[in-house]
Amino acid sequence: MNLDFSPDEKTFRQEVRDFLATELPVDIREKVRLGRRLSADDHVRWQNLLSERGWLGANWPKEHGGPGWGPVERHIFDEECAAAHAPTIVPFGVSMVAPVIMKFGNQDQQSHYLPRILANHDWWCQGYSEPGAGSDLASLRTRAVRDGDEYVVSGQKTWTTLGQHANMMFCLVRTDPEAKKQAGISFLLIDMQSPGLSVRPIITLDGAHEVNEVFLDEVRVPVANRVGEEGQGWTCAKFLLTHERTGIAGLGHAKQALRHLKSVATRVRHRGRPLLELPSFRHRVVKAELELMALEVTHLRVLAAARDGGAPGAESSLLKVRGSELRQELSELTRRALGPAALPFFPEFLYGDAQLDAEQAENAAAGVQYLNRRKLSIYGGSNEIQKSIVAKTLLGM
Repeated sequence: MNLDFSPDEKTFRQEVRDFLATELPVDIREKVRLGRRLSADDHVRWQNLLSERGWLGANWPKEHGGPGWGPVERHIFDEECAAAHAPTIVPFGVSMVAPVIMKFGNQDQQSHYLPRILANHDWWCQGYSEPGAGSDLASLRTRAVRDGDEYVVSGQKTWTTLGQHANMMFCLVRTDPEAKKQAGISFLLIDMQSPGLSVRPIITLDGAHEVNEVFLDEVRVPVANRVGEEGQGWTCAKFLLTHERTGIAGLGHAKQALRHLKSVATRVRHRGRPLLELPSFRHRVVKAELELMALEVTHLRVLAAARDGGAPGAESSLLKVRGSELRQELSELTRRALGPAALPFFPEFLYGDAQLDAEQAENAAAGVQYLNRRKLSIYGGSNEIQKSIVAKTLLGM
């Protein structure tokens, strides 16, 4: 198996770098570099630029308006975006619901929703997790009762990322309470402006409004907004989660975090010497770098298999587990390297327009990023669940 990049792939990497150098707005780049909170407008501005270039739907085939990239091109694109401090593309429309609509949706749904996603006309959020149904997603209790040409939906969703900006939600609902847990679930597309739907913010450890609770009180949803057949929602959900977990590995972001950690550990001095020269600290940095190299090789092997027609299975769980653990370790090492300088919390800088001096600005996000990264091993299916999938699927346990 040849894991080297081809001449065409190297040329493509340079094309992406050139685009990022000239088109990524400087103010957005600096916000990402310093860990400041992006506004909805920041995300839309950047995604409009990608859409104009034809690169927003990086995982889309050409027949649906995407660039038709293979898995290696998508990997290169993600890696270069992270290195250039570009915002992560909000994944819920482009990378999650769109592939489900392409595979399971009818022609009307594809013709209506896919162009709107590429044009950034719709901001999607994910209605999966519920109180009592997180990693055990099949235990969800949100009900959808058929009433003529509509479903009447009642229940609660939680941890709805960026739901405060969304106008559409893809949602798992229980349409047959008598069926086996997985068999009684359907996949609905719900307008967030529907009567009876409300969003309540959840403030996370880092002080941010990133996630929400969504309450549905007899919300009426057209049957035409169901993707796939009634009771086929679990099939749609598994298809979506396999792709989500592969992306959660965050290889490009981990590599950027390692570069940042080395820069900090070189700048910070301990007894007159760079912290990176302290054997006990250097050992942990080297160990993290070796683990990152191993993760990259594993990721490339999965990409090579996908390029040859394979599909990610339990391997996506392996990538999710190792990627999330490694990004947590890198944030922990950065926080340790900065010491007391990582403690101050400047919400007026991170979430507003206030300014700090250069050194404070460089350090401001370390503490909140450490707190925020705690979620990586939980969302998208907790790491404990992912390890069970690996044990069952790959090891036959």
